Amino acid sequence: MEASQILVVDDNPEIRNIVNILLSGEGYEITEAANGTEALARLSEKAFDLIILDVMMPGMDGYQTCLNIRKESNAPILFLSARTQDGDKTLGFQSGGDDYLAKPFSYNELLNRVKALLRRYHVYQGKEGAGGTATEQTDSGSGETFSGPKQQVFRKGRFQVWEQEQRVFLDEQEIELTATEYEILLLLMKHEKQIFSASHLYESIWQEPYYYGANNTIMVHIRNLRKKIEKDPQNPKIIRTIWGKGYRFDA
Repeated sequence: MEASQILVVDDNPEIRNIVNILLSGEGYEITEAANGTEALARLSEKAFDLIILDVMMPGMDGYQTCLNIRKESNAPILFLSARTQDGDKTLGFQSGGDDYLAKPFSYNELLNRVKALLRRYHVYQGKEGAGGTATEQTDSGSGETFSGPKQQVFRKGRFQVWEQEQRVFLDEQEIELTATEYEILLLLMKHEKQIFSASHLYESIWQEPYYYGANNTIMVHIRNLRKKIEKDPQNPKIIRTIWGKGYRFDA
């Protein structure tokens, strides 16, 4: 099995070196970049399974870099930053980040976040290498998974999910989702009408205990997801908020 490719972007060479030593010791292959411009250049050279991104960098900061990365890659992005206010984290998620780890961080914290993000990402690597064709199926409206010779297709209402390649189509148009957005949508879709609390969603997707502040993480990812699938994100009809309880998918 090939080693996961991780891009570490930080203007502090000591931080890059520490992260490199910690993660390469776990068998990951590390590439370093000193700033946003260099990170984008590295992305043009090869595909990465995870990007670890500093926020405070000269020139293009982490948020701007993240926005630009999202034009090229759906790989999960883990922000590292000494800025830990809720507003800072919200900016990180709004720009396309998947997780946020405060500096200073422990070895176990970093490794657990990296493993969780890579585990969720697994085969979700954008469009490159997305071969194979889906077997044409008739939508029963019940939300079933159909097996074809090269692809599994899950249909729910106007949605079609190619699960092996983790691609999502709405009204036959492909939607560009991050790995986290994909996991949230598929979980809600496969449990239509079931209400998921923020804590249930967080623990199901991140596979770690819910903590105070994780609710904001869920809210931002849901907001980003609605922008991509709802006709009117301010008045959502697909992912509904059940006040005081959580979120529910309606096909």
